Amino acid sequence: MDSTLPGAAQASKSAASSAPAASTARRRRRLTARIKDGLRDLSIQLSLLTHQVGAHLDLRDADLECLDLISRYGPIGPTALAKRAGLHPATLTGVLDRLERGGWVIRTPNPSDRRAILVRVVKEKEAEVVFLFSGLNRAMDQVCSDYGEADLVMIADFLLRTAKAARVATDDLADD
Repeated sequence: MDSTLPGAAQASKSAASSAPAASTARRRRRLTARIKDGLRDLSIQLSLLTHQVGAHLDLRDADLECLDLISRYGPIGPTALAKRAGLHPATLTGVLDRLERGGWVIRTPNPSDRRAILVRVVKEKEAEVVFLFSGLNRAMDQVCSDYGEADLVMIADFLLRTAKAARVATDDLADD
């Protein structure tokens, strides 16, 4: 561009300043892609681990996932559990039947609604699951020990926001 033209110097400065901005945007896209790839890898590894834990306990993957949800949110009603697990109520009935036969959960009357039941985990059996996940828990303690408190706060926030984004995406697909 002819620098004697009006505005040529400004256009030249603008082009020079956009190069670092483009480089920054490119780096950000690469980092975001690495994070997404890492989350996909994590999802696969957690699925494989869950499958192995379920095999050791003679539980199907869906049974183990429901057991975890009951442990975290229970006592819980079957309708709320079906919604959290993304399962049809009839499918959940089969899952609960298997878990109850295996001694993993008990169904009790809901004290606030005589027509309803609540499902709760049998605490003594829960220790079996905790033991099988102890290797991952120890490894995660080691990973977390490499980070400062501020980093851990940021990672925790990222994971919570990522889980929320996944729930929204899941709900959107379920609504279709």
